[in-house]
Amino acid sequence: MFLIDREKNEAISLSKKTFQELNFKERRHLQEWICKNTDILGEKLLVIQKEFSGFDDTKERLDLLAIDENGNLVIIENKLDDSGRDVVWQSLKYASYCSGLTKRNIKDIYQRYLDEQGEQKYAEKLLCDFFGVEDFNEVELNNDAQRIIMIAANFRKEVTSTAMWLLDHNIKIKCIKVTPYELDGQILLDTEQIIPIVDAEEYLIKIANKKQEELINKERKQTRHTIRIDFWTRMLQKMNDKSDLFKNISPSKDNWLSCGSGYSGLVYMFVVTGNYARIELWINRGLQDENKILFDSIYAHKDKIELSFGDQLDWQRLDEKKGSRVAYWLKDVSVFNEEDWDRMIYFLTTNMIKFEKTMKSILRDIMKK
Repeated sequence: MFLIDREKNEAISLSKKTFQELNFKERRHLQEWICKNTDILGEKLLVIQKEFSGFDDTKERLDLLAIDENGNLVIIENKLDDSGRDVVWQSLKYASYCSGLTKRNIKDIYQRYLDEQGEQKYAEKLLCDFFGVEDFNEVELNNDAQRIIMIAANFRKEVTSTAMWLLDHNIKIKCIKVTPYELDGQILLDTEQIIPIVDAEEYLIKIANKKQEELINKERKQTRHTIRIDFWTRMLQKMNDKSDLFKNISPSKDNWLSCGSGYSGLVYMFVVTGNYARIELWINRGLQDENKILFDSIYAHKDKIELSFGDQLDWQRLDEKKGSRVAYWLKDVSVFNEEDWDRMIYFLTTNMIKFEKTMKSILRDIMKK
C-alpha cells in the first residue's frame, strides 16, 4: 500500500505489519472492529451475538453471529495473522448448529446480546428497522442456507482450496484478507475479498445456483414472494376493472404496492401482511419539516375528509420519522391465507377508490397554496 504525496508527486511505501507486532488481539480488537463496522466484511450486516455458545451438548463458541439483508444467518470466524488449518471445519460445524435456530430463537439471542451490552433497546424493533418493515411478522429469518465469512491476515492453502470447493457446491462462503499498515503511529487497515474474487463473484454464484435451479423453482412456489405476486395479480385485475388509478402498476413480491397521486412525494399505497390489509396516503417529499407541515394541512380538513369517506381514518404524523401517513385498516386477515383474499381485495379496491376520490380535491387545494 502506498501514500501519494501530492506536493512531491511520489508514492510513499507504507509499512506492512502483523497483528502480533502491533499487539492486537483477536477478540479484544479485530472482533470489536467488525461489531462496530461490518463494512470491513464488504456488506451491511446486523451483529446479533458474539462468542455465541448456545449449542446443546457442546461448549464451543463461534466468534460472531450476524444476519444479512436477506435474513440469512452469517457465521463469522475471526483469525489474526494465520487462518489456521481447522477454521473451515469449525465454521461448518457452527453453521450446522445454527441451521436449526427458529425466528424466535434468533430474536431471543439478539435480545440477550442487547441486554449484555447494556442497550435499552428491543430486538424485535431493531430487526424491523434493519429490514425496513413495520410488522415483525414480515421479517423472514434463517429460511435459506446459512453463510460463512472467514477473516484473517493470511489463509493457508488447504483453507482456500476447501473454500473454493464448498463455493462450487453452493455453500455460501467468503474469505476476507485483512492487512494492517502503519504510518507515523497511525494504523491503517486494508481488506480484500479473496474468495470468491469480487469481479467473478456473481458469475460463480450463478454457476453454483444453476445446478439447483429445478429444486429452487419448485420451492419458490411456496415462498412468500410468490404468494404476494399471486395476490397482487388477482387484486390488480379487480382494481383495474373499477379504476385507472393503478393501471400502470405491476404485481410485486413486496408487501406493498404504490401509485402516484399527481403530486411529488404523495403516493397512494396498498399494504398487506400476515395480520392486516391497509390503504394509505404516504407523505414523503424528502424533508421532514415539509412532510409534517403538509400532514398538518391535510389534518386540518379531518372532519370533512372522514365525513366524505364515511368512516374514521388513522392519522399518523409519525414525528420520529421522516414521512407521515393517513391510513384505513382491515385487521385479522392474512395475505398468506387464500381464504381471506376475496375479503381483502374487496376492502382494498373499494376503499382505495373512495379514499382517492375524497382526497383529490383536498390535495388540489392544499398544493395550490
